[in-house]
Amino acid sequence: MAQIKPTMNIVFVGHVDHGKSTCVGRLMYDSGIIPEQEMKKLREEAVRQGKVGFEFAYVMDKVKEERERGVTIDLSYQKLITPKRQITVIDAPGHKDFVKNMITGASQADAAFLTIAAKEGVQPQTKEHLWLLRTMGVQQIAVSINKMDTVDYKEDAFNKVKSEVSILLKGVGINPEKTVFLAVSGLMGDNIYKKSEKMAWYKGPTIFEQFDLFDEPKKPTDLPMRMPIQDVYEITGIGTVPVGKIETGIMKVGQKIKILPGRSGRGIDGEVKSIEMHHEQFTEAPAGFNVGVNIRGIGKKDIARGDVICDAAKPATMVEEFTAQIAVINHPTVIAKGYTPVFHVHTAQVPCQFMEIVHKIDPTSGQPMPGKVDFIKNGDVAIVKLKPMGNLVLEKSSVNPHMARFAIRDAGATVAAGVCMDLVEKKFDAK
Repeated sequence: MAQIKPTMNIVFVGHVDHGKSTCVGRLMYDSGIIPEQEMKKLREEAVRQGKVGFEFAYVMDKVKEERERGVTIDLSYQKLITPKRQITVIDAPGHKDFVKNMITGASQADAAFLTIAAKEGVQPQTKEHLWLLRTMGVQQIAVSINKMDTVDYKEDAFNKVKSEVSILLKGVGINPEKTVFLAVSGLMGDNIYKKSEKMAWYKGPTIFEQFDLFDEPKKPTDLPMRMPIQDVYEITGIGTVPVGKIETGIMKVGQKIKILPGRSGRGIDGEVKSIEMHHEQFTEAPAGFNVGVNIRGIGKKDIARGDVICDAAKPATMVEEFTAQIAVINHPTVIAKGYTPVFHVHTAQVPCQFMEIVHKIDPTSGQPMPGKVDFIKNGDVAIVKLKPMGNLVLEKSSVNPHMARFAIRDAGATVAAGVCMDLVEKKFDAK
């Protein structure tokens, strides 16, 4: 296997209209991935739709449309080669299904750029994005203060947003002193791929440079193999091809696997026949890679998005009930016993019922707070007992943190995010 540069998945998040797609599109264009004639077409399209300046944002939309047509096995986020790495850029969309996609994106990301417009600054959603990134286990966050052109590239405007964001970062347990703040303009191309001439005061990296400045993600290859399925394709001449990111372990051709829960809800046994990445066949693929796999004896109707491909020798757990630590981010009223929202776990969506609120946690110290709790509300962190209303594959944080995180959504909004601390495994009677 040729020496491949280490891969890193990086998600761009931020409030709708704060310009993250423009930053990503500009990066693709300036780094030469998007050819000039294609950019010209997008520019004309933007003018035609009365959205001058939206051409860069269209770059990622085009990729999205290709993905919906399912023409490639590759997860066709967007690939970028830096001097040190192979970067997969995930652009989380800004409309209302944004958070759902962001959760999928964030749960796959090693690092994130939080994009905030210089003029508008911190928005109510900014805090939600930070909590989500933290709970989904994204350890490294860089903050790009975008649209510097709208504030005349002034340093004091940059510093004002920087201090606002620093307060939020502290609130979620991130040290602002160790966080990189970038001064950029996606539309004008300042400090995206090329260094800007317009901000002599700014001594930090460009977005492209920052890709190589993030710490190397820890590869969880020593854990058992897990690959949550993101999509299932039918490819002519190959057969059924589930696609997803290998969260932990190493997938190998010839490996015996178990897919949980599978259509039967009891798991399906199989064997890895082939592994494909960027249209090339590999004999093995480690954690962190997005792959397409063909599995002996498995048809399209046996499996679906949300199932998990596991090492048969050490499969994941399906849960009867579980105990989790959750942070309530954005609930309109309060959460009490009996509440049954949808849990987004890796790529699965399963309703789970709140059975008990065990106790609240003091967010400043992380210690349990005394007293009985009947309900929890925004800003609360608590330990709760939950029961899935369907088949759910989940692992304890102490066993496999990559398979323990989830977000809780209700009526189109993310209300909370959390991590599984303990669980009761679902047992099946012998058939």
